[in-house]
Amino acid sequence: MSREKLELGRKGEDATADFLKQKGYKIIQRNYKNKLGEIDIIAKDKKTLCFVEVKTRTNFRFGYPQEAVTRHKQKQLNKVALSYLKQYNLLNTPARFDIASVIFNNQNKFEIKIIKDAFSLAEGYN
Repeated sequence: MSREKLELGRKGEDATADFLKQKGYKIIQRNYKNKLGEIDIIAKDKKTLCFVEVKTRTNFRFGYPQEAVTRHKQKQLNKVALSYLKQYNLLNTPARFDIASVIFNNQNKFEIKIIKDAFSLAEGYN
């Protein structure tokens, strides 16, 4: 991946974390990694633990950002999230997957849309 794409992704994650804080979320962890993969942002929305996948684009040439979270990616995120829940003994905690669809527009501003409960844990194991 090019340095520009990595930088855009990092800026999109930073902007999303700030946006979530403004919406009342508490950021628990960013860029959680284990041998199964990575989760961009783990946050609390009231009593619900949110695993947030951030997708940032500069245009819609390749579709909407959220469309990049394919079934394969959802299954991978499921595995990482389940591992996280087990590691921290949180299996009984309400949890969901959110997608942050981020567009860096031509005014050098981020347009962020949070898609709450974008897919479920159970779907990843069908």
